[in-house]
Amino acid sequence: MRTEGVFSPETEADAAAAFDSVGPAAQTVVRETAKAMEFDREEYDRRVTGEVVETARDALFASLLTVTVGDREAYEEWRESHSEYDVHETGSESVDHVVWHAAPATEEAVAATFQSEEEAAVGTLRRQAFGRIYRPMLKDDAEA
Repeated sequence: MRTEGVFSPETEADAAAAFDSVGPAAQTVVRETAKAMEFDREEYDRRVTGEVVETARDALFASLLTVTVGDREAYEEWRESHSEYDVHETGSESVDHVVWHAAPATEEAVAATFQSEEEAAVGTLRRQAFGRIYRPMLKDDAEA
């Protein structure tokens, strides 16, 4: 069993701070990508919208979430010791490996099973964690 990633926010305030911290990096990535694609000023202004930068920030934050990768036994042990968490699990119970992310701020977790495509499972799980746990939390804060 191993854990990888950067962000494992303990509170909603921690999640918001981590999300805010990737904003400048997202802007830089979008700007440099547009430059590499040889956008002139007019095309840049037309195509690089706030929504584009926001999408980059969402993806960057999600890609940095901490996940745990382990076998089914390690995952089941984690579940037993975190019975207070509402866990959304996708995949099949008949495969050997599980990747999961837990959010203490909401006592929610997402998990995905996989047999051999670990990298794909990790990427998918991070997007699911963002969509199910963090997007509602962060977007509600932004609208308040």
